[in-house]
Order: sequence, then C-alpha cells, then structure tokens
Amino acid sequence: MSDIELSFSERRDWLRLIRTTTVGPVAFSGLLKRYGNAGDALAALPRLAARATRKAKMVIPPIEDIEREMRANDELGVRLLCSCEPDYPNYLKAVTPTPPVISVLGKVELLHRPCLAIIGSRNASAIGLRFARQIANELGQEGFTIVSGLARGIDAQAHFGALDTGTVGILGGGVDHVYPKQNSELFADMRERGALVSESPLGYRATARDFPRRNRIISGLCQGVVVIEAAERSGTLITARYALEQNREVMAAPGSPLDPRTKGCNRLIQQGAALIENTQDILHVLANTSSLDFIGQFEEERDGYNQPDINWDDIEKEIDNAHTVLLSLCSPTPTVRDEIIRQSGIAFPIASAALLELEIIGEILVEDDGRISLNI
Repeated sequence: MSDIELSFSERRDWLRLIRTTTVGPVAFSGLLKRYGNAGDALAALPRLAARATRKAKMVIPPIEDIEREMRANDELGVRLLCSCEPDYPNYLKAVTPTPPVISVLGKVELLHRPCLAIIGSRNASAIGLRFARQIANELGQEGFTIVSGLARGIDAQAHFGALDTGTVGILGGGVDHVYPKQNSELFADMRERGALVSESPLGYRATARDFPRRNRIISGLCQGVVVIEAAERSGTLITARYALEQNREVMAAPGSPLDPRTKGCNRLIQQGAALIENTQDILHVLANTSSLDFIGQFEEERDGYNQPDINWDDIEKEIDNAHTVLLSLCSPTPTVRDEIIRQSGIAFPIASAALLELEIIGEILVEDDGRISLNI
C-alpha cells in the first residue's frame, strides 16, 4: 500500500476507530484489511458487538468528541500522524502491530533522521549519568536523533546531552502531560527544541500498563538501542526485548558485577548484545547495519502483499464456529497469535477474522506485541 495523505474526515475516522475501547493496534489493522477503510469499520462495529455471548464494554467515541480532540491538537501545535501517511516514521511502520496514530509535539523532522535510543536505570550512578550524556552528545554530533523515555536518570541525561542536536521523548501519557514532575524543565525544552511523541490522547495520564506500549515505540523508532545500567528485572530490559523482536541492534555498556544496577546490561551482553564502551563502538555496530536495506525489505514486503478478496457474509457461519475452537486454545497466559491459529487447524483468514471479533467483543485480550490471552 502506497503512502497517502488522509482527508480531515478520514483522519477523524482513524482517530475515532483507535479510540474505541476494545480496538487496539492489532484489531485496528484487522478491521482495515476486512472493511477497507476506517469509516466502514466503524459502521460494522455495532453489528460485530451484537454477536457477543457476553456484553462487551465497547464504547465508540462520538464524532463531536473526536473533532474536539483534533481542534485541541491543532491549538497546541500537535500533529497527528497516521501510519498510512508519508510523514509517519518509516522504522515505526515496520513494527508489528504498527501504532495506527501517533501525536507529535515539536519537530517532526527529527523522526526522519537516523534514530538511536539510549535507555537505562532511573536510579543510575554518577558515572552512568555522565556516560549517557556524553555519548548522546557525541552521537548527536554524528547526525543521530537520540530517543528515550523522559524518565529520571539515564533517559533524562540522554535527552540533555542531545538537546542541541536533536532528541525525541516517547511518553506513556499525552504529549501535554509532564511525567515525572521533576523533568518539567526538560519537558519544556524538548517541546521547543526537540519532539514529544505519544499514542495517547491529550490530557491522558499514564498508568503502569502504558509503559510497555511506550517502550515498543522507543525501540521501534530506532536503528538500535543502547542500554546503560539496568537491573535484571526492569522496564529497560523490556525495551531491549522489544528491540530484538523488531530486529534492531541491541548494545549494552558493561558494569561491575557488584553493582545490581548493571546486572541487566551484563546479562544482555552474555546473551549476545554488542558490548560498547564509547561512541566509536556504537558507530561500528551500526555501520554493519544497513538501514536502507531494512526499510527497502519492509517496503517490498508491504507493497507485495495483496489482501485476498473475501466475501465475509459467505463465511460468517464459519467464523462463528471458529470462536469456540479458538477460545478453547487460549489461556490466561499470553500466547503467540500464530501458534493459536496453527493449533486450531482453521484456515488463516477465518481464524484471523474470528480472533479479531473475539477481541472486539471482549472475550480475549491482545498484548501490545500481539500475544493473546483470555479475558478473565
């Protein structure tokens, strides 16, 4: 599918669809493939919800609410970028599932330069903080946009180091919500000199469940992720895992085995992450990664895919029958979508359509990485 610039009404439909309570990125993509556009998908949602065996808490926002949100974005200078549009970042388009709509406050052009994430501990050591700021500055001088999560510690220092060259903060809440409060001055600087990005609407305050989603965008925007100080169980390592799943480079700075803040980095290196000690090490790793080949391969795959013509009315009964089989294969533990479909023995289009309906009617939950679990 070639990039297209959406009209006002099309953009409104995209925003209204992704703001519907039971529609996440996976369901959004499935609905577009099934119905062709967001407007027709919205028209079909009430009929799909009516087939639920239990009432789903589906709420489709009124058009007036969405237009109010769009006006508020315009007044604040926020750009809404839909994943089919030319200004949407190419690396993020290659993430599966792709975030359908992102909000950008600041310099959109920073998202189109080579991007590199620098992440790490909130409670970092003095030397870790200095190292993050130093390499962020040096990488910025080499033409990279530095991406991080605007948290305390390593994230903040990475942003500070790249303020003069270009930095992007990815937020769990809306782009107008400062979090944490002690970074309010940095937030203001980045709003003017860098960029702030979020999937969430204006005014939304992030909760714990929003940060993994944010972390997928941090890694998804970038050619690689540099980890500086991370405990063995931390959100930083979740971002590193996403980077691996997205076929991005993962690099880590080694640390003392006596410091719990570096155990996660040392473990990443044991598992194959590139060991980095300075900016030149990072540039060497990235020199062996061709971003043009990566994007070219993605464009080839995307443009080469043709959705088969399916008369959904003709196979509605088969989709209904698939519900029971697929639900029996789901469990409270998140499971890879393709594994569920494979074990079901059901034809892919039918199984995929049935899983889409089960998500919309609230029978299953779909994680940000596409894994599926029962909604219990």
